[in-house]
Amino acid sequence: GVASQRVAQGRVMLGLALVCNALAAVAMRQGALGHSAVVRAPAMPRAEIALKLSKRMALAEKSVDSEKLYTPEEALAVMMKVASTKFVETAEAHIRLNIDPKYNDQQIRTTVSLPKGTGKTVRVAVLADGAMAEAARAAGADLVGMDDLVESISKGDLDFDVLVATPPAMPKIAKLGRVLGPKGLMPSPKAGTVTTDVASAVAEFKSGKFEFRCDKQGIVHVPFGKLNFAEADLLTNLKAVQETVDKNKPTGSKGKFWSSLYICSSMGPSMQVDIEALTKMVSVV
Repeated sequence: GVASQRVAQGRVMLGLALVCNALAAVAMRQGALGHSAVVRAPAMPRAEIALKLSKRMALAEKSVDSEKLYTPEEALAVMMKVASTKFVETAEAHIRLNIDPKYNDQQIRTTVSLPKGTGKTVRVAVLADGAMAEAARAAGADLVGMDDLVESISKGDLDFDVLVATPPAMPKIAKLGRVLGPKGLMPSPKAGTVTTDVASAVAEFKSGKFEFRCDKQGIVHVPFGKLNFAEADLLTNLKAVQETVDKNKPTGSKGKFWSSLYICSSMGPSMQVDIEALTKMVSVV
C-alpha cells in the first residue's frame, strides 16, 4: 500500500541522485582536462544542408544574372519567360527601404490603385445600414450588413478580402480587433476603408485598390498583377507602385529612401531592377 509506494519513490529519487553525481563528476573531469563540458553534435557538411532546388527552379535560375541590374522592361521580360508553372503566377515587387519601422515616423501603411487591376477577384464586405447599405449593394459589394455582419465576423466568418465600414459602425467593430487585426482586415481611415462614400470605396477596391505596409525589416512586398497580363500593363502597375511608395515617404526617413527593388513571379527567381530607370519613366498616377 502506502508504505510500498514510499519505498518505490525513494528508490527513484536515489537513482536520480546517483545519475546527477555521475554527470557532475564527468563535467569536473572534463573541466580539469581543459575540455568543454558541453557536448556538441558533429557539424554537417554545408553541401548536405544546402537548399536543393527543383529541376524547374534550377533551370529558371540559369536564365537570371544575379549580378545584373535590370531595366524594368528587361526584368519583366525575363520574369515572364522563365515562368513555367501550370497556374497563373502573381507578379511581385519586393522593395527594401532605408527606414526603421520600430519608430512611428518611419513606417509605411497606405493603399495603391493599380491602373491595370490586380487580376484577382476581390470580395468586399461593407458595414453599413440605411441608404449607405443600399449604395454599397448597388456598387457591387459582396456582403452588406450591420449587426448581423458584426455577429458573423465575431464567429470567424471572414469570407471577404476587404472590409469597408461607415463611421457609425466603428464602435460596433471595436471588439473585433482580435479577429480582424491578424488578418489585416481592420478598417482604418488611412487605408480608405472607413468612409461615408461606400459606393466609391467598393468600386475602387473591386477595380484594383489594396492596402500594403512595410514589414519589421522595412521591406514592402506588393503584388502588381498576374503573369497573363501584357508586359506593358505590368510595367504600368509597377510604376504605380513606385510612385505610391515615393508619395508616402515617412517623415522620419532621411537620406536615400530606396535601397533595392527586386521583382519575381510567385514561384520564380528574382531580378534586381534599376530604381533610377523606373523613377524616370512617365508618371501613371
